[in-house]
Amino acid sequence: MSKMEVKTSLLDNMIGVGDMVLLEPLSEETFIENLHKRFEHNEIYTYIGSVVISMNPYKSLPIFTADKVEEYRNRNFYELSPHIYALADEAYRSLRDQDKDQCILITGESGAGKTEASKLVMSYVAAVCGKGQEVNKVKEQLLQSNPVLEAFGNAKTVRNDNSSRFGKYMDIEFDFKGDPLGGVISNYLLEKSRVVKQPRGERNFHIFYQLLSGASEDTLKKLKLDRDFSKYNYLSLDSASVNGLDDAANFRTVRNAMQIVGFMEDEVQSVLELVAAVLKLGNIEFKPESRVNGFDESRVKDKNDLKEMCELLGIEQSVLERAFSFRTVEAKMEKVSTTLNVAQAYYARDALAKNIYSRMFSWLVTRINESIKAQTKSRKKVMGVLDIYGFEIFEDGDNSFEQFIINYCNEKLQQIFIELTLREEQEEYVREGIEWTNIEYFNNAIICDLIENNQNGILAMLDEECLRPGTVTDETFLDKLNTVCAEHQHFESRLSKNSKFLTDHSLPHNCFRIQHYAGKVLYRVEGFVDKNNDLLYRDLSQAMYKANHSLMKLLFPEGNPAKVNLKRPPTAGFQFRASVGTLMKNLLTKNPNYIRCIKPNDKKAAQVFTDSLVCHQVRYLGLMENVRVRRAGYAFRQPYEPCLERYKMLCKQTWPHWKGPAREGVEVLLKDLEVPEDEFSYGRSKIFIRNPRTLFFLEEKRRQCLEDLATLIQKIYRGWKCRTHFLLLKKSQVVVAAWFRRYAQQRKYQKIKSSSIVVQSFIRGWKARKILRELKYQKRCKEAVTTIAAYWHGTQVRREYRKFFRANAGKKIYEFTIQRIMQKYFLGLKNTMPSMSPIDKSWPARPYLFLEGTHQELRKIFHLWRCKKYRSQFTEEKKAIYEEKLEASEIFKDKKALYPSSVGQPFKGDYLEINKNPKYQKLNSVVDEKVLLADVVNKINRANGKGASRIFLLTKKNFVLADQKTGQVKASVPLPDLSSVSVSTQNDGFFALKLKEGTPSAAKGDFLLSSDRLIEIITKLHRTGAASADREPISVDISDEFLVQFKQDKVCVKFIQAGPKNGNSVTCKRKNNRLLEVSVPSP
Repeated sequence: MSKMEVKTSLLDNMIGVGDMVLLEPLSEETFIENLHKRFEHNEIYTYIGSVVISMNPYKSLPIFTADKVEEYRNRNFYELSPHIYALADEAYRSLRDQDKDQCILITGESGAGKTEASKLVMSYVAAVCGKGQEVNKVKEQLLQSNPVLEAFGNAKTVRNDNSSRFGKYMDIEFDFKGDPLGGVISNYLLEKSRVVKQPRGERNFHIFYQLLSGASEDTLKKLKLDRDFSKYNYLSLDSASVNGLDDAANFRTVRNAMQIVGFMEDEVQSVLELVAAVLKLGNIEFKPESRVNGFDESRVKDKNDLKEMCELLGIEQSVLERAFSFRTVEAKMEKVSTTLNVAQAYYARDALAKNIYSRMFSWLVTRINESIKAQTKSRKKVMGVLDIYGFEIFEDGDNSFEQFIINYCNEKLQQIFIELTLREEQEEYVREGIEWTNIEYFNNAIICDLIENNQNGILAMLDEECLRPGTVTDETFLDKLNTVCAEHQHFESRLSKNSKFLTDHSLPHNCFRIQHYAGKVLYRVEGFVDKNNDLLYRDLSQAMYKANHSLMKLLFPEGNPAKVNLKRPPTAGFQFRASVGTLMKNLLTKNPNYIRCIKPNDKKAAQVFTDSLVCHQVRYLGLMENVRVRRAGYAFRQPYEPCLERYKMLCKQTWPHWKGPAREGVEVLLKDLEVPEDEFSYGRSKIFIRNPRTLFFLEEKRRQCLEDLATLIQKIYRGWKCRTHFLLLKKSQVVVAAWFRRYAQQRKYQKIKSSSIVVQSFIRGWKARKILRELKYQKRCKEAVTTIAAYWHGTQVRREYRKFFRANAGKKIYEFTIQRIMQKYFLGLKNTMPSMSPIDKSWPARPYLFLEGTHQELRKIFHLWRCKKYRSQFTEEKKAIYEEKLEASEIFKDKKALYPSSVGQPFKGDYLEINKNPKYQKLNSVVDEKVLLADVVNKINRANGKGASRIFLLTKKNFVLADQKTGQVKASVPLPDLSSVSVSTQNDGFFALKLKEGTPSAAKGDFLLSSDRLIEIITKLHRTGAASADREPISVDISDEFLVQFKQDKVCVKFIQAGPKNGNSVTCKRKNNRLLEVSVPSP
């Protein structure tokens, strides 16, 4: 990372202390106080070096978004505020870039948020690794395995609504690019006792409630189940429904997740059948029945549930019923059958239910592993995620075998944590060239040895007690412990030989106490032997193997009579110790990363912090021990470059830029600050600070220096701002002054210009008026002279020609004048003649009133001549078209609403090209004459008003109707047989061809047709009839209601206006036998 990129730090804007290693002073009180302070500000993550403490907020926080993922991606662990994403990113980058296998250990008590933490880690890795169809499929399968395991392995407890009741370790495998290839899941210590009994206020495993709530009625019927929880003894009723938990929706999610992971439909059905069988098994009850030998024998009370369970699993009812009543013991070559009393029968029933469920859960894990395992055999990088119970201490002393096993596992995890943490410290010191100093710490190997020693360990003695012949009880086991472990410094018992506990009344007689690293835990010995034995009678195993159910046979292989094994199965403690040993070996091969989860309160409430509860968890998680181990050497270390970048302002020689190596800059900086040499050490790439006080001293100096720098920056900024403001004002003043002077000069110029124009206008006006008076005077003089001369000449002419005038001279002068006027009129008309277009209605205005008649007559003559000239240009074909259009106008104009839309459409006649189209060759051979019109029309059926397509042909003598597909002639009617045509006044294409009564064509009745070219068809029919001299013309009746003859019946066809809801199409419906109603849309 370059110097310019180092802009944030864990130490910036810190609420409390982000890393507990830097807490000063360090005590349990300050530790809790720091967690409380950060929790109140929604800072739920805190570091202890590289360990992440996670507080459950019990509410949604906006810190897990896609933006947050990008913010922490490829960032240094201490670069940003503490977050689980920082740890996930550090682990993923170490795996991808440094080829180091990683493991993430998540611990904490129920309700602390372990499961959510593991989901967050997996979702972060899925978000930052590669993309692609195959990679996305693998990621989706890995993520979707969680809902399946949660449904079958999680339950609602008083501490947590989604508590994991098993330990889970998942190895996620990556290729060399860092893309996921697959994974392997290991499960530890499923709490199978929950199947048959749950504490008050808790539920059984989620899958039981999800199945009854979310399955369809058909599925429940197949499984012989009912939705009512109260009908099943294994389901607690006081907390069957949980607020905020939708079991029906979660069931659909689980079904979808199983499909994505790769479960087949028959496998899903088999699993659900086993779940239903467990519920049915819990309803089986027993009653005692006395035998002649005096012993009681158990019998099933109501066999209905037993019958339904046997039907589900395909087991003979008599076989399972006998297994609940008798137990067969084999020893060498002998078999002994003993009866079971009612208590033993209930024990056998519950043992069978627990075994079916736990083995089914193990099969689920194995089946998921088959689907998500890596397909390639090349070398893989591995990241393990361990989500397991935290240390469990019940304050009421009700700690049993389960708590003992869980706490043993946590002791081993604490041991490996201490070893790996110290080893990591030592490796870093050696790598940086700093002398390793021995760190004193509490080594809990002595506690692990007390529990797991093969000779005299507690687990070994428990196994020995379970296997020895004779009467074995929990009390005999406790006596053995008191004998063997009495002198052990971490073992306490009131009945041991150690006299100092004889009077300890806090230690009951049936209990022993172990001093774990997290504190003393009191264990009640009751149930240790039975839970360690975990026996299932061989008769039940064999009965399950006989089931006609493929999955059940796989779950109980020891029931195979051909493979009877008389060896006693390994105990629960032995199996768990072996699993823990394998897990520890696996973890030791990987680089560990730790997440310690803490529950802030028992109420599952947000913003509530219970100091005593948090203190209890801090103790048994060993967090104070973690801090002390981390602080035993150097409390803080940082690479030279970010260290110099953060504190360079504290020394004049390094501020603002240091041009030499970063280490030399740090040396100069610390020497200038006079930091004691025993407070730090120089590594090869990092500076190591021993005491947090030194770091806080540097931070305080940096804070003061930043304040001084901020003041200096503010001062310089304010000076620059004031100078800039002044210069801007000065520049503005100059600009304003210049614009004002310009404006003033413009105003002055405008005034002078306006004045000059006024003066000029007055002078010009005076001169113009003077000249006008002179011109008017000259004109009057000239007119007077002209008038006098005219009168004088007239007088002279009259005197000269008076003797020549006759009596009719006035008439001749009038005629001459009229002639001149007419000559002028015609010459003017010649020059203003309109165009030759017949539609041009313009005409010159008349010049004199007495020419009105002549003017209108000439206009009419010119128009007729113009029309004749226009008609002379027509061909015979065009002339015929116009004649047809004219005839259509005479028939339909102002009578039929469809007519205006047909005016602009030319009458083509043969629309089907009957002579050229080979499709109609057969039809063409039937028609001998010239086809005047060929088109497709709809023939209306009187029965339902629907139309059938027909070809309509018109010749000079006949009209023909033929089938459109085959060309077969359906009707040929001579035109003389046609009496009239009826149409409506509306905008439709319906028309009726009415035939003369008594003619051969009238036998089948009239024709009711529909066509978009109605105007053309009827015009041609009328025109063809009118052209023949030997028959009457065809009449056209236009009416909205007319009668049509259909064979023997007359039907009224009525046209009505349709409303907008009927659409824009014309519809014809039969109202009754005498009425067809045609709905025409409004125009």
